[in-house]
Amino acid sequence: MSEERRTLVLENVDRVRIDYDRATDTLIIAFGEGSEEAEEAILTESDVGYRLRDGRVVEIVVFNLLRRIGLEV
Repeated sequence: MSEERRTLVLENVDRVRIDYDRATDTLIIAFGEGSEEAEEAILTESDVGYRLRDGRVVEIVVFNLLRRIGLEV
């Protein structure tokens, strides 16, 4: 199966919010003002999620962060 290739826009990089949820070991990187509603969500095979609105990335979610960086608890 071939992977679909898309070009996405990343805006508002000067208004970035980074949150970590220890209970779920999830890193959330949000772009823009407040929490913008997404129209689409993509989950990659490497457990990274992208939330999109109008072709723009409004949030990136990295699952299992500690395991990824070798600090598994």
